[in-house]
Amino acid sequence: MSGRAIRLQQLINPESGRSFIVAFDHGQSLPIVKGLGNPVELLGKIIDGGVEGILLNRGMLEQASDLFARPGAPAPILRADWTPLDKAMKEELGEAHRIITTPEEALRLGASAVCVYLIGRPKADQMFFDNVEGVADYISRAHAIGLPVIVEATLWGLRNEDLKDAERLRTMCRIAAELGADAIKTEYVGDVEAERTIIEEVGNIPVFTLGGAAASRESVKQAAQDAISAGATGLIFGRNVWQAEDMPAVINDLNEILHGAQA
Repeated sequence: MSGRAIRLQQLINPESGRSFIVAFDHGQSLPIVKGLGNPVELLGKIIDGGVEGILLNRGMLEQASDLFARPGAPAPILRADWTPLDKAMKEELGEAHRIITTPEEALRLGASAVCVYLIGRPKADQMFFDNVEGVADYISRAHAIGLPVIVEATLWGLRNEDLKDAERLRTMCRIAAELGADAIKTEYVGDVEAERTIIEEVGNIPVFTLGGAAASRESVKQAAQDAISAGATGLIFGRNVWQAEDMPAVINDLNEILHGAQA
């Protein structure tokens, strides 16, 4: 087994074969929600809940490195790029995508994997072409040092009205797989069979579904259950975890869906 395969496997629960990852990378690209307090303290509470991985930015990984240096700690997954996710900011300043952390830096910081965006149908001239080239180059460089890459395949470009268009996401996820992604993070499109098709057509790599904007606890549970029923390996949920009124209960809900009695 290669070093890249070992690191990727660190994200997967060995008993259930599934993974619950919490996305904590929003502070770099979205407006900060009031009342969350110290982000390192909040990160510690997420980790205490029991998850397989945390997706976070360089600054948070550096500030909270001690939280990941404990036996049984989740695997740190580093967000290696940047794009404005707030629609108002995109419309005011324009769309953009930039790589901001090299694979070598990610490895030095202790990341088990990295995550980069593949953004479908932006309006900005040449952005999609540059994004594809940038992701391909990043995967090549990361693989050279044994670091797995999760590609977040989305329809977040301003040409899209429906961010969960199943046919367009099917194309985006297949592009990510063809570029050499080790795993894919994408939307749950709201239909189990359509999601199943997306997952089947990327081949033999894990697919994780993202959580999106804050929703009710029951809606979050249903989306998680449907994604797993469609064949997803796991979830990468953010705001629906750490913005929840009862975060430990939500983590327990999702662990039960993913791992059952093993949680």
